[in-house]
Amino acid sequence: MGELVIYHNPRCSKSRRTLELLIERGLEPRVVDYLKTPPSATEIRDLLTALGRTAREVMRRGEDPYSRLGLDDVDDEATLVQAIHDNPILLERPIVVAGGRARIGRPPESVLEIL
Repeated sequence: MGELVIYHNPRCSKSRRTLELLIERGLEPRVVDYLKTPPSATEIRDLLTALGRTAREVMRRGEDPYSRLGLDDVDDEATLVQAIHDNPILLERPIVVAGGRARIGRPPESVLEIL
């Protein structure tokens, strides 16, 4: 499977439940608190590739930076990726990565598909 990583926000109930689910299965993921340690633009692009999604598809549109930055009007993928890097609260959570594949833990059980 390779390294197991969870991009985690400890304040998010879905993120906490997803981490619990992994631990209950005897797995020891590397936990990345992405709000404290934002992924680089390259890491975000790698996550998007593993997810098979665009930057817009993994953005939390209800967060303040989304509207403040006028991201509804932005079509450039690189600009959206940079916005996620600069404002990691915009990244949907949690994201679990295993073996070059990734899933968003909404619902938490969806991450089991890649284990």
